[in-house]
Amino acid sequence: MAEDPGRSTLPLPDYDHLPLGALEGRVRSLTAEQVEELLAYERTHADRLPVTEVLTARLEQLQAGARPTQGDPTAVRPEQAQGHTGSPVTPATSPEPFGAPPHGTPDQRGKPKGDRTT
Repeated sequence: MAEDPGRSTLPLPDYDHLPLGALEGRVRSLTAEQVEELLAYERTHADRLPVTEVLTARLEQLQAGARPTQGDPTAVRPEQAQGHTGSPVTPATSPEPFGAPPHGTPDQRGKPKGDRTT
């Protein structure tokens, strides 16, 4: 088993702040040695069961012959991208407000349940 690496030498940047879903995708591009590093770090620090399960499962896949996928584990996560803040909706792109249609008024009367056709 690998020794406890320092936070700055981990194969995934910002590892401690990755959500589980992002971690599952990013570990696919790592080698068995890199996954072992993360597993050792996780076990000596937070030791979160769902994270250790993901890392252990990926390590077993790699040891069984799986190959790391292409991709950059150091790529910026979408939520960290610069320049895309706030909502793209503006007053010019918003729909006109509308009210719910009236029900049971003289010009639009409701039908009793027995009169409905299927």
